[in-house]
Amino acid sequence: MNSRPEPASARLASSAPTRPLCIAVPMLNEEKLVRQTLVSLAAQEHKDFTVVVVDNGSTDDSCSIVTEFAAEHPGMDIRLLIEGQKGTGAAADTGMRFGVEHGSVWLARTDSDCLAAPDWTARIMAAFDDGLELIAGQLNPRLDEGISAGERRMMLLAVEVASFFGRIRPGNKGEGYLGPYQMLPGCNMAITADMYHRSGGFPRSRIEDLHEDRALSNQVRKLTRNYALRRDVVVFGSSRRVKAWGLKNTLAWYADHRYRPEHVDIR
Repeated sequence: MNSRPEPASARLASSAPTRPLCIAVPMLNEEKLVRQTLVSLAAQEHKDFTVVVVDNGSTDDSCSIVTEFAAEHPGMDIRLLIEGQKGTGAAADTGMRFGVEHGSVWLARTDSDCLAAPDWTARIMAAFDDGLELIAGQLNPRLDEGISAGERRMMLLAVEVASFFGRIRPGNKGEGYLGPYQMLPGCNMAITADMYHRSGGFPRSRIEDLHEDRALSNQVRKLTRNYALRRDVVVFGSSRRVKAWGLKNTLAWYADHRYRPEHVDIR
């Protein structure tokens, strides 16, 4: 006799063991984009993973959309957690630690305004098979936000310039580092559960105060040389900040908050 499917609400609240790869997805008021993020994860070639969406205080329909999507895709292991402490670092850390504590061997993160390439998880697993403990992926601009080809090229060039200056930035140098600085896009990265635990993970911070992805990268560099950028690990990220602030101000924001807008959460 076939058993009835477990209700989506029960699965979302479940503390059952996670799958070997756990993907943390911080979320705040993303009712316009989070379903697209989940669709991109449902389309992955490698499907043996758990998705942990961590809501960070949404006041729109974001959580309902996640619940509905889970009901429509009973074959996916989707969990929805609530993190009351404000901050991308806090929300991301909650999702990653859920994976650590519930049996995942590997962890990844993307954001709820991003689209993962169909081979994203497969490429991540291949990088882990090569012995990496921390993987930084290639972040490309989304193709559906009205950004021209020329603007996309300028944005990609700006990321390369920022990566170069990150290597010579005094704050990324000092004693104790085992290898060079590696720019780590928080919305496209993966790490072993063991290294996440050993490094202390994402600081539970607000994005207004600290870039948690840079902090994690520097923590890992003190523990291992087994980290690298893998350009075939691709996520398409939103260009909302660039459209709202301009490229120059956006780069200044990511460079130690040299540009401080009144509103950080662009929707």
